[in-house]
Formats: sequence, C-alpha cells, structure tokens
Amino acid sequence: MSKIKILWVDDEIDLLKPHILFLEKKNYEVTKCQSGTEALDILEDDNFDIVFLDENMPGLSGIETLSEIKEKKDSLPVVMITKSEEEYIMEEAIGSKIADYLIKPVNPNQILLSLKKNLDNSRLVSEKTTANYQQEFRKIAMDMAMVNSFEEWAELYQRLIYWELQLEDIEDTGMFEILESQKVEANSQFCKFIDKNYPDWFSGSDGAPVMSHTLFKEKIVPEISKDQPTLLVVIDNLRYDQWKSFEPIVNNYYKKDHEVSYYSILPTATQYARNAIFSGLMPSEMKKRHPDLWLDDTDEGGKNMNENEFLTAQLQRLGLDIKHEYYKITNERSGKTLATNFKGLKDNDLTVVVYNFVDMLSHSKTEMEVIKELASNDKSYRSLTQSWFKNSPLLEMIQQAQQLGFKLLITTDHGTINVKNPSRVIGDKNTSLNLRYKTGKSLTYEGKEVLEAVDPKSIHLPSINMSSSFIFAKGDYFFAYPNNYNHYVSYYRNTYQHGGVSLEEMVIPFIVLNPR
Repeated sequence: MSKIKILWVDDEIDLLKPHILFLEKKNYEVTKCQSGTEALDILEDDNFDIVFLDENMPGLSGIETLSEIKEKKDSLPVVMITKSEEEYIMEEAIGSKIADYLIKPVNPNQILLSLKKNLDNSRLVSEKTTANYQQEFRKIAMDMAMVNSFEEWAELYQRLIYWELQLEDIEDTGMFEILESQKVEANSQFCKFIDKNYPDWFSGSDGAPVMSHTLFKEKIVPEISKDQPTLLVVIDNLRYDQWKSFEPIVNNYYKKDHEVSYYSILPTATQYARNAIFSGLMPSEMKKRHPDLWLDDTDEGGKNMNENEFLTAQLQRLGLDIKHEYYKITNERSGKTLATNFKGLKDNDLTVVVYNFVDMLSHSKTEMEVIKELASNDKSYRSLTQSWFKNSPLLEMIQQAQQLGFKLLITTDHGTINVKNPSRVIGDKNTSLNLRYKTGKSLTYEGKEVLEAVDPKSIHLPSINMSSSFIFAKGDYFFAYPNNYNHYVSYYRNTYQHGGVSLEEMVIPFIVLNPR
C-alpha cells in the first residue's frame, strides 16, 4: 500500500521537526515548504492526499493560499493551522471549505486524529458501523419475535431504516444484504400482526394508533393557532426513509419540534388514504355522508378531486372557525406560481399544500426506462427524491414560510414498496386495476401472499356490490393476471407500488417544525 502524502506549509517549518518525524514513523510521507507561493508551485507538479497550512505567513497568507488551492484542486483536503482564535479567520477558513481547523500549539496526536478523520474516515466509519450493526442485528432479530403492538412496530421500522441509512455507503455490501433480508422478515411478521389486529382498530377502544382518518383531529388540529399561521404539506407517497433523506435540508430553515409515526389505512392508496385525512372519515363513511364527493374504484373520473370539500366539511364538523386555503401541486409550473405568490398566504390560519411529485416519480419508474435506471433500488430512489426536493418549488415555499414565521407540518398519505414477487389473481372485468390491492367479486388468489377482507364493512371500506371483497398484497408481492403472465411480471417487477400491506406503505411520518 502506497504511503499517504502530506504537504506541510509553514514559514517556521523547522520548528515542526518533531511532528514530522512522528508522522514519518507512522508511515506518512511529508513534504515541507515555507510559503504559500512555494506550496502552489509544488502542487502544480505533484499530487498530495492532504495539506497542512499555516494561517499566518508573510507574503501570501494562509487564507489567500487556501483560496488558490481550492481554485485549482477543490477536492484536496486542507487543514488550517493558526495561532489566532479570531472568529473572522475561522469563518473565512470554513467558508473556503477547509477539512479541519487546528489552533497552535498542536500536539502530534491532534495531527494524527485530523489525518484519520479526513483520510481514513470512510474505512473507520465502515468498520465501526459494520461492528455496531452486527451487534444490533441480533437484538433486532430477538425483538422482532416479541413485537406485539403498533408502537413497537413503528419503533422497529425506524431502527431498520436507521441502519439502512447507516449501511448504504459502507464498503461491506454483505452487511447491507443481511439488513435487506431482515427487512423482508420484518414485513412478513408485520403482515401477520396487521392480519390479526387491523379490524380491532375500529372498535372504538384505546388500543388503536393514529390513522389516516384520525390524523387531522388528533395531530394537526392541536397545532393550528390564530397566533401563528400553519403550513401543512402533504407529500403524496412519501416513505419514512425518503423524509430522512431530505430532513437535513429542511433543518436549515426549521427546527424539529417533534416527529411521530402514524398508520395509513388500507388500501394504502391515494383515493382512500388521502381522502380519509381530509375528510376525517373512513371510506365507507365518506361514501355514506358525501355520496356526491366519493367515487368507487370502478367509477369514472379523478378519485381525489374533492379534497378541499372534504376538508371544509371536516372543519365545520369539528367546529373550527379558521381561515384556510388548499392547493394541489401536480407540476413544476403550478409549484412555481404558488411559491411566487406565497406571501399572500400569511393571513391564513391554515394553508394546505398537497404535493404530488413523489407519487409521479413512483409511477414514472414503472413507465420509463430512464427512471427505472435512476431509481433501481431504495438507495437511488431516496437520492432521486432528495435531488428533486433540493431543487423544487416546495423548498422555495418552505424558505418563504420560515421567513414569514409559519409553523410547518410535513406528512404524507401512504408510502410505497419495491415489488419483487408476483402473485396470481383472477377477477372479472370490473375488478380494480391496482397492483397491490383488488376489489371486486369472484376473486381467486393465492392465500398465503394475501390479506383478505371478505366483508369490507369490517374495515370500513365500501362495497361496489353485495358480493365484493378486498384483497391486499403482503410484503413485496404484486398481483398479476394469468393472461400474458410473463410479460406482465417482467414489466412490473422492481417497480414502486402501493395499496398493500407493508411497513414501508403503512408506517409513515408526521413532523412538526418551527422556524429558525
């Protein structure tokens, strides 16, 4: 293995001989020079792994040298060493993207720590993360066998996502594969839990989680105040791990007050879950109370066209006398228009923005080869979501909301899962088309891969006709018809779908944030 090459720039370099000998004994190769000008000449002719740079030198100063280095070799890590503790020097150095900042007198171990932090960081983090997950793996496996409440399942899912995010960039890909298998097992056990407990959540007892139809009353209403405007952002089809991918960007403008998980109703599909959020009702009650607003799966027309009407009715039912406005963003143009006019919303008590990009991304992965390649797995799917958010009109709205003093609530209607395994299903021509759930009569299916609701009323779902039932795909299964089976399976495998039963679809985030 080749030696790590250090360029050390200091006008009193001879005084640093003990430090340099210490590093050479540790098998580092150190090149010395006494001025910024000399350092720039050396860097023209040779490559180094890191530069130690004195801040206070005659001629070209350390800050000026740093600027020149970054202009020519932006990725080369530079550690600034200075006698001064002046804040403006620190700010200039940090603004110029230094790798570290050390104040004299430095001891050899400080230098060694900085080297390891900047050059060995990836290996050390990888080794430590792998060791920590190996310990946690056994604990998660034991806990998984004991989990028996919706709170424990939400907590276990958050732990799995935490480790997925920790392991996604480590060098040992085997550990990531072990985690993936653990997630599959977790979903298998979670589906059994939902099969056994889901109908009981509607019995009126205290043993139910916050769900789509209770989210507004239980979590959103307590955050609405006449003293501060509230912005509620509902990002369609957003998973917990995707929220974690762009949370650091939001944190630049807002500080998190608290975050909880809540449960999407079944089917985990927009027309059911999001309508339930805005109406405060389960689908069967929506159909009964608002027959003019509700559309069944087999009805023509958009199924989420009446969310504002549902919301207005819920506000009246709850006796809330507030000024609210509702916006649905389905393309960049409408997003930019709202961002441009956002200041006009400051007098609202509640502004609701439904943002559809992530759902469109999910469906585009099914239909477009380029998106399939860009979002081939959960890691790249998260990355694509983060890239969208960073450049989206939604971020512009959040920035403006912060400046205007809005409280910010971020949530979603359901998540999504990368489907891998087909499950054969047969239905008549009126059977719904979703790949993760089906409703209709005379459904024939493979039982072990399916959660069935023979009586939709038991889980507060409407029946299209007297003999209609619902079935939901478990884990990473998706429904495929026997006709043209191989083509169908090839087209939809490894795409992101929703409507069924999985941790990714059902356990979803609700976050309350206050402006910085």
